[in-house]
Amino acid sequence: MGRIHSIQSLGTVDGPGVRCVVFCQGCPLRCGYCHNPDTWDPAAGREVTAEEVFRQAARFRPYFGTEGGITLSGGEPLLQPAFVRELFSRCKEAGIHTALDTSGALWNEEVEAVLAVTDLVLLDLKMTNDADYRQHIGCSLEKPLFFLEKLREKGIPCWIRQVIVPGVNDTEENVEALNRLIAGHPQVKRVQLLPFKKICKTKYDQMGIPFPFDRYSHCPPERAKELEKAVRLPSV
Repeated sequence: MGRIHSIQSLGTVDGPGVRCVVFCQGCPLRCGYCHNPDTWDPAAGREVTAEEVFRQAARFRPYFGTEGGITLSGGEPLLQPAFVRELFSRCKEAGIHTALDTSGALWNEEVEAVLAVTDLVLLDLKMTNDADYRQHIGCSLEKPLFFLEKLREKGIPCWIRQVIVPGVNDTEENVEALNRLIAGHPQVKRVQLLPFKKICKTKYDQMGIPFPFDRYSHCPPERAKELEKAVRLPSV
């Protein structure tokens, strides 16, 4: 059994191709720009079986093509590793590509078992220094870097993703720091710099909680694209 927030049937931004995106319930972090505060509470959402979610994902196979598949996002899927492993195992048996969208903040034997049935990891490297991580995210930078190293050891392909926030990390220096963090990790196949948006503020207002990053401006998409040009993918 697992707890999920929602399912997006035909997603196109959470991994390659067309995806069935499952948003899991519960998260141990409190990122300042989180777009899904309604996924924080691990007791909320609805309870489902892995088989139920698998059957729903399998219905979309005609749309997946050669690149698409299922992505587990959140919240943090790895708060429910047994559920994720069961679901991904069924997908692998059926030939459905599996992608895990994670903060990389959790690691244990159950998480390691999930990676055995994961084709691609979308790893959030949310900031490039420990001080910003602790201030804005809620954990140390060491945790996602440890996760990144485990992906290297296991040879699991990953995409790195980072939200670009004006006044926080929208600089060439930040991109250079990111390049240094991913150097020596040939499993990193892509880096996505995503422009910060505040469309989530309505959720915070509805929940009666402050939006920590409300004081920052939207990031123009062209600025994120400009910075992305300075990214250097590690060589094999």
